Amino acid sequence: MSLLLALLFSILLLHSSTTHSLSSPASLPLSSINQKIYDTTKALCWGCWAQSIQFLYAHNLVRAAHLELPLAWDPTLESYAGWWASQRRADCRLEHSFPEGRFDLGENIFWGSGSGWGPLDAVQDWAGEERDYSYAANTCAPGRVCGHYTQIVWKDTRRVGCARVVCDDGDVFMTCNYYPPGNYVGERPY
Repeated sequence: MSLLLALLFSILLLHSSTTHSLSSPASLPLSSINQKIYDTTKALCWGCWAQSIQFLYAHNLVRAAHLELPLAWDPTLESYAGWWASQRRADCRLEHSFPEGRFDLGENIFWGSGSGWGPLDAVQDWAGEERDYSYAANTCAPGRVCGHYTQIVWKDTRRVGCARVVCDDGDVFMTCNYYPPGNYVGERPY
């Protein structure tokens, strides 16, 4: 119960402050508000280390900006994401792990040229799609994509697991899986 209260307090503080963005993914400043979100993230990521916390923290920053509950880290989803990332190691192809139209999980994928891309870069890229999303119309701008962003902030999603791999060609592939999945046609993300 105290964790939930701390989380709600953190979200209210974030909402009452200036807008935060992920403009500097490799070095997000830990303001007092971000520190509260980070502390909550660590509490929801039992036994996690570096990359897992980076993925989860970046997701929870985006969700907090919309007053959505934070995601918890799911080792089973992480394992699935790791399996899919390892399948992409040889070709680094930006490809989903499931056939089009069939999704038991939500999934965001990312590719970056070179080996320097990290979890915060991927989440920043997905979250950046917010600029192309119209909440009023519940659609993306024509010719644009915003489903990665809406999956991150989907109101019913509670768990996430992600993985990063440096491919054989030196590029990076990252994937995050979400449960329950989001992006249901006709429903708003929050």
